[in-house]
Amino acid sequence: MRALAAGIALMLVPLQALAFDYQLTAREIAPDTYVVPGRMEHFNRANGGNIVNTGFIVTTAGVVVIDSGPSLDYGRQLRQLIGTVTDRPVRLVLITHAHPDHYLGNGAFGDVAISALDGTRAEIAGAPPALLDGIYRLVGDAMAGTTLVPPTGVVTEGPLVVGDHGFELLALDGHTRSDLAVLDRTTGVLFAGDIAFLDRTPTTPQADIEHWLAALDRLRALPAKLVVPGHGPVAPPPQAFDQTAAYLTWLREALAAAAARGLDAAEVIDMKLPEDFAGLAVARAEFARTVAHLYPTFERSVLSDK
Repeated sequence: MRALAAGIALMLVPLQALAFDYQLTAREIAPDTYVVPGRMEHFNRANGGNIVNTGFIVTTAGVVVIDSGPSLDYGRQLRQLIGTVTDRPVRLVLITHAHPDHYLGNGAFGDVAISALDGTRAEIAGAPPALLDGIYRLVGDAMAGTTLVPPTGVVTEGPLVVGDHGFELLALDGHTRSDLAVLDRTTGVLFAGDIAFLDRTPTTPQADIEHWLAALDRLRALPAKLVVPGHGPVAPPPQAFDQTAAYLTWLREALAAAAARGLDAAEVIDMKLPEDFAGLAVARAEFARTVAHLYPTFERSVLSDK
């Protein structure tokens, strides 16, 4: 009877009380500027999809949030975390690009302006419902209640002033077709989105390596003092860019050489990774995914030259 009573009591607990606990923490990296670090992993049930760095800046006019995270619960808990730092309202959410770990928390910010580059907004608006099904299979109940909520506003490259902070927005591409980077000129902190990875292998489902390398060059030219990568630890430039650039350069050369030798994808996946990259988080699994994403393009290039 006690077991039955306990089971009934559990069913009566409000759903919000059963939310996945992301145990989010905010690290102040500059005055009024915070990063909320994610884990260096792939989506899984233990991390609830929390593999991404989000952040927020407290201005005199309210809080600017950089990316809303991988689920509704994450977004709610991010707002709660912000509330422990400041009583100023969230004024603006900026979404860096259309990968789901960066924007599926949008539903927690329904009363706030959510903005992105036009290409990002359009891609999120056109995302298939099956996207949520696939992520639910990976992370389970942490996705409960999550829906696809597109940004309601569009930002363009150029200056943006919010309260006492002056931002510079950069419209890039290479990691995806539309990548936003945000430089806070007031503090020198650059939120690079997934143009920069550090100690974690870059993901490439929509990558254009040449454009990505060009985007990194644009970020290098900025007067940034500290860089928040989309994944990995905060670091100063050029450290925050060098590893991603070196990996992409090696990847381009290795895949081109493999295609020229006529290797098939299975042979390429089994290639030994250079020591500099073999120790990156999720290196082997991410490289295998990259071969699936990008290697056919290199094969076609070789065939077209013959």
